[in-house]
Amino acid sequence: MALGASQRLNDGVAAVETMTRFALAVLALASGVYTYLGVRSILDGSPTAVFFAAIIYSASVSVGIYAFWSYMARFYPHVTTHAGRVAMLGVMALGAAMIIAMSSWLNAAALAGSAALEQHLAETVEDYTADLDQAHQNALAAQSLLPDIQRASERFAQLAASERQSGALTGTTGSGSVVQLLSQMSAQMKDLENGINASREQVAMLFNQGQKRLETMRTLVSAPGAVTPRADQFSSEVVALTGVITSLGQTSIAPSIRRAADDLSLGFIAPVADGGDADLVTRQDQVMETVRASVAAQSKVLSDAADEILGRTSVAERRFVPLSSAEAVLRYAADFIPAWAGAISIDLLPGVLVFILATVHGAIRRQEEKLPFAERITAAELLQALEVQRAVMANGGQNGEAGDLVEMEGDEPNNITSLDPRVRVKDRSHEDR
Repeated sequence: MALGASQRLNDGVAAVETMTRFALAVLALASGVYTYLGVRSILDGSPTAVFFAAIIYSASVSVGIYAFWSYMARFYPHVTTHAGRVAMLGVMALGAAMIIAMSSWLNAAALAGSAALEQHLAETVEDYTADLDQAHQNALAAQSLLPDIQRASERFAQLAASERQSGALTGTTGSGSVVQLLSQMSAQMKDLENGINASREQVAMLFNQGQKRLETMRTLVSAPGAVTPRADQFSSEVVALTGVITSLGQTSIAPSIRRAADDLSLGFIAPVADGGDADLVTRQDQVMETVRASVAAQSKVLSDAADEILGRTSVAERRFVPLSSAEAVLRYAADFIPAWAGAISIDLLPGVLVFILATVHGAIRRQEEKLPFAERITAAELLQALEVQRAVMANGGQNGEAGDLVEMEGDEPNNITSLDPRVRVKDRSHEDR
């Protein structure tokens, strides 16, 4: 029977009322505990002040969540009008948003704050690794010019030796002005070569230092224990690594090569021909002019290569920003969806209970509306109606007058069920559908 089903639903609602309150209290307490852990991770000050501030905030959150969902569970299932339901849903949405703002993100910080902070450190290590590699490559870019410089130095040295031994250029042996000029050019190229080799050693030393810093930083990221002390030591390593990267950017030999290349052509000073006769002097002048053209071509090649190296993108200065666990959870929220889902579910799960109660009460109302009037009225209501009818008859004197009075009062909402069949259909007309 419909009455039996409705009664069983009513009995079920009464039976789970205590369980509903207990569930709300447990969920509110759990949210308060995790809120306390999250608040402690972002507050600064003395331990005592932080403790009491976190306790007060988390207690407020627990009481607020319990009160909000208790109100919703008590009132929402009994609101039957469409406008009332929409208003209550709006209030529920606003309350849920406020709960997420004041509690859920702190719960997520307590659940995944350490992991999020470790991820922040890990991504920072990757960024600084890329910066160190780029700075190392920029510093070593000038090393690509070393073979060209070595060849030019050897060529000038070989020409000087040939001229000294066999007079290959002027036709006259000996160490004249041509040999001096060629030896001078070879010595300048040799100086450039030595500068590049010295720079290579310095770059290698700095790069090794940077690698050691990165290795220490990786160890701190994956080391066991509390993450906060590791994050502090990590910051110190970042400062040291930043200095190494800056030093690498300043050790590039490319600017020196650019200036030396300009000096080769702009500062070219040929010695005076010192031949014993006019013909030898003429040949020496011709050879030195050829050497000047060769030096100018070599200078142009080195200058262009140095400009290309200097045109490389320099390593931008990177600033490491330490984060709290709560800030890290917000920044890397997409990587910790399960933690966020659990944190929000703790706060908003009572909403499911509210909708369950609303559904059950709606089913009860629909079932009771389908019952005949005789099955809807209880014995207590029947006895009360008889008492009222006897009182009306005693005061009015006639059944017709009593019926008219009841009919007149039937237009206003009341809790009295009339026994007169003429007005019985109006008894429940005021109830919500």
